[in-house]
Amino acid sequence: MIKISETKLNITGNKFLINGQLTYSDIEDSKEEIQGLLMNARFIQGIFDDENKPQRFARFGMNPYDPEQNTDNLIAALPEWYDYGLRAFTVGLQGGGPVNTIEDWTTIDNNPYGEEGTSFDSAYQQRLDKLIKAADELGMIVIVSLLYQAQSPRLKNGKAIRNAVKTGCSVLKNGNYSNVIIEVANEHNVGNFSRHPIVYSTEGAAYLIELARKESGGLPVGCSSGGGEAYKEVCEASDVILNHGNGCTRQEFYNQIKKIRSWDLNKPIVCNEDSPCIGQLEVAFGNQVSWGYYNNLTKQEPPADWGITPGEDYFFARRMAAGIGIQKPPLSEEEKYYLQGFKPDTALGDKRWIRLASLYPEKINYVEFYKNGSFFDISYEEPYMVNYKTTWIQEPVKVNQGDRWLAKIYLNDGREIKELEKAVLR
Repeated sequence: MIKISETKLNITGNKFLINGQLTYSDIEDSKEEIQGLLMNARFIQGIFDDENKPQRFARFGMNPYDPEQNTDNLIAALPEWYDYGLRAFTVGLQGGGPVNTIEDWTTIDNNPYGEEGTSFDSAYQQRLDKLIKAADELGMIVIVSLLYQAQSPRLKNGKAIRNAVKTGCSVLKNGNYSNVIIEVANEHNVGNFSRHPIVYSTEGAAYLIELARKESGGLPVGCSSGGGEAYKEVCEASDVILNHGNGCTRQEFYNQIKKIRSWDLNKPIVCNEDSPCIGQLEVAFGNQVSWGYYNNLTKQEPPADWGITPGEDYFFARRMAAGIGIQKPPLSEEEKYYLQGFKPDTALGDKRWIRLASLYPEKINYVEFYKNGSFFDISYEEPYMVNYKTTWIQEPVKVNQGDRWLAKIYLNDGREIKELEKAVLR
């Protein structure tokens, strides 16, 4: 007997409804202006596996790596995220890139479609089904991303790309899901997608959107472009406009929204990938746009730590809840800052990724980092990371047991606040 879905997604104009109600309207004291949004997070590795070298992911507290346990851990974390207001998350059928730890992502075999795109790995299908049904029971939406550029070389040609879209959509159609949005490709115009014009070009992406809508039986479909980019042809073909904010300042993110709105398409705009830059929430909430939190360290390095971890995860959850109108106990001034990267399960050998997280990063002017009493680095941009590269990438730091790290935080009002210090214990 087919189970009847608990969660049915509908779209009216630029608003989302779940079971006939605007999202968040069921929450007492929720702000009327945010009702109809779909706050989300990038949990792209939710069904991840690597047929090539899975042993390399026996790390971060999971030894050996177990793809089933990875999915189960995500399912176990969803209720806590829901409590803070998260109503959707993105999972990739071909995953995403472990940006901090693997240099060549094409060495990962995370392709459930086969070379021709005509088959679908049964273990992937079972994990996906379990995850979508768990979200369904909670009242959450799953944005299912069909294609990822690093896996593109594993699909033989343009025909295989079309086959993969058909195959993935057939899996979703046969699942009778009513809580799914399809993302045809994660950033269709980047990286190895250049091998396949049918994905890489705006015309091809628009065609694949229409193909996915047909093959899925009418599920809502969109397709993201690279960070900060938006193309009218892709947005016109989409039911849900999926945009990415990677690398954008708040002004640049706003300009992207302004550009999309100028086309007068009257469709929901969902940023389903940005960065740990939670200051972007001000732009998203202020312009009635759904926003997607992306923490590449805690949520995109397999095996991910799917819970609300201290620091960036927690502060994002708090800011999201506050923007929606969900009441949480207030924090003290000291609790609004967290020096992270010191948990044993976030280390890889002698490498760590050290960051200063804050509930209100917009109030920070810059952060100085000191190692064993000596100046080491300075960060002027959110997120405040040692060895900052861009909003979602930093280089690791080699550390020794006993090293002491200190962060000096300077606020925009000219005040230096209390220093935060931590030691590397192991």
